[in-house]
Amino acid sequence: MVPLPARRALLTALLGPAGRRRLPRHHAPAAAARPSSGAGGEPEAEGHSQGTAMLRHLLLKLRATGPVTVAEYMREALTNPGQGYYTRRGGIGESGDFVTSPEISQVFGELIGIWYISEWIAMGKPKAFQLVELGPGRGTLTDDILRVFNQLASLLSKCDVSIHLVEVSPKLSEIQALMLTGGKVQSNPENKSAYMKGISKTGIPIFWYRDIQDVPPGYSFYLAHEFFDALPIHKFQRTEKGWREVLVDIDPEVPDQLRFVLSPSSTPATQNFIQPEETRDHVEVCPEAGVIIQRLACRIEKDGGAALVADYGHDGTQTDTFRGFRNHKLHDVLRAPGTADLTADVDFSYLRKMTQGRTATLGPIKQWEFLKNMGIDLRLQVLLQNSSDPATHEQLLHSYDMLMNPKKMGDRFNFFALLPHHRLAHPDKKHKPESKAPLPPVAGFGELLLK
Repeated sequence: MVPLPARRALLTALLGPAGRRRLPRHHAPAAAARPSSGAGGEPEAEGHSQGTAMLRHLLLKLRATGPVTVAEYMREALTNPGQGYYTRRGGIGESGDFVTSPEISQVFGELIGIWYISEWIAMGKPKAFQLVELGPGRGTLTDDILRVFNQLASLLSKCDVSIHLVEVSPKLSEIQALMLTGGKVQSNPENKSAYMKGISKTGIPIFWYRDIQDVPPGYSFYLAHEFFDALPIHKFQRTEKGWREVLVDIDPEVPDQLRFVLSPSSTPATQNFIQPEETRDHVEVCPEAGVIIQRLACRIEKDGGAALVADYGHDGTQTDTFRGFRNHKLHDVLRAPGTADLTADVDFSYLRKMTQGRTATLGPIKQWEFLKNMGIDLRLQVLLQNSSDPATHEQLLHSYDMLMNPKKMGDRFNFFALLPHHRLAHPDKKHKPESKAPLPPVAGFGELLLK
């Protein structure tokens, strides 16, 4: 692969003293990578009362309407305005229910920041861009990216940069605002589509929205890290009578508990989402992910930019991946709803199909491969050389192992990108001898060669 000079320069700029803004983050529990299946974890007292309230709500609903789809169950358990997991709890971090890659090491976010600047350079340095993050968690990833933007401020000096966060959780948006602006935000700004706005500690405007459709049009870089895996899925099972949808119902033998049942006949979702060529016996489909990826593809096609998706996932090969996560342990998905994170692996083949050819796609590739291509090994070496503290060395190596080890996060996470078709096009020199040289390879998806 041809070396990418711009990426080398960005790495070099970041590897200086200005890049070492803080010590590595604390050790993350080994369970942070969210194992693939199982159950466990006792709810704490507060979570138990919350779970009881949500369970009571669901039991009333099921008695009134009958069984509901898994998608409806997930939507209620995660985003119900009164008792939903993300609206009430959203337990990210060591004291919560799961730890994400940005919480483990600042290097992860720094390399993501370099990816966006690398693409900005490759596309001719547009005069303005929006960084749009879907489901920003505690704001840690955006914070790390903003630090990179600040360290490379001279490069971005003639570019109008703004941050746009799509967040449905009031609690998490407060945490994000505190981290990114120091809490200096304005609710209900004049910009009616945003419900909050502020200025980052480095002077960049930040806006908060509840829906991707509220984000203004314009040249944009999109980021979805552990976002698609929490969107509601429909589950289907092949039977002797054909495909049936998996539903959630009350257990008749234990009236205050829930159970899975199969629909007695085909449902609208079965007819719409199961492909005739499907060979698996169990399938999970996330139509909401399809809608969102279509919107991103349309925006990129119309306004330019790129999207980077990082998540648990597969390329149309997995079957039953629906699981719960609480206190860094696997949790029964039907137990104490509203107190645990619910997640399912992303089907990247479905996302690719739903772009409908509007954009080019790259990946999915494993996280360890993407980060290696982005220069994580070089960044680690510099951080180790710049510190003489044994505890810091241990933390750096531990964080690197969590991100890169195939048995931890290295293989479980995948990176997937949407780009304009012309970003990957190579000029035809036979017909256009005056054409520019081929565009540089896309960072992260090709080997990085450093001389």
